Amino acid sequence: MKRWTTRIALAIGLSAGSVLPVFSQDARLRSSPVVPNREQPAATALSEEQQARTWGLGVEDWARFREVMQGPLGTYSPHLDPLSALGIEARSEEERRRYAELQVEAEARRVEKMLVYQRAYDAAWQRRHPGAQRVSLPGANPHPGTSGTAARLAVFVKGDCAPCLPLVQQLQSAGTPFDLYMVGSRAEDGRIREWARQARIDPGKVRSGTITLNHDTGRWLSLGLPGDLPAVVRQVDGQWQRQ
Repeated sequence: MKRWTTRIALAIGLSAGSVLPVFSQDARLRSSPVVPNREQPAATALSEEQQARTWGLGVEDWARFREVMQGPLGTYSPHLDPLSALGIEARSEEERRRYAELQVEAEARRVEKMLVYQRAYDAAWQRRHPGAQRVSLPGANPHPGTSGTAARLAVFVKGDCAPCLPLVQQLQSAGTPFDLYMVGSRAEDGRIREWARQARIDPGKVRSGTITLNHDTGRWLSLGLPGDLPAVVRQVDGQWQRQ
């Protein structure tokens, strides 16, 4: 089975005993949850409409999204994307199916853009720094896989997940090879490096490939597995299962 190869090399300043400040949560500025009306400036209403169109939604969908994010869902998951929020709070099976299909299409477009840029990045690197070690960008391998005959563990974490750090430390202490995928990294290598320092991941194990560090780029969502993060999964008989 093919192994995900997008890995982040832990470079300067990473040591097994180093500790950094707590990882800051991904902060997204959200506009006031109100529906555009006659009293609002035209520019504000247009902005709401543009945001809705970005996700393939109408103005009514966007108003519904703002509404549900004021409730418990917004408290528990304040940075949830509109399609996930609307799908979770769907009022009918038809709504749920519609938002699911929109999200699948949005993910497909996003991954394709990453793949196109990955190829451009690879070509640029070869032109400017042929043979030099580099940090790979996400998206080159959109589907999880493993190498060799033994199925490796895939570990999904996120920055604001308290149980994620001790779990990864436990796996490393046990000498377990695994591929780590960071959800919500926003394709920023620095976020993974910082998290790896907090988890005290041994850079030697990263260099040897015992542990790989990767951007999630939608993989966790694509697996469709239940439960929250952290998640330890393994491919068994062609199916990914939580361990």
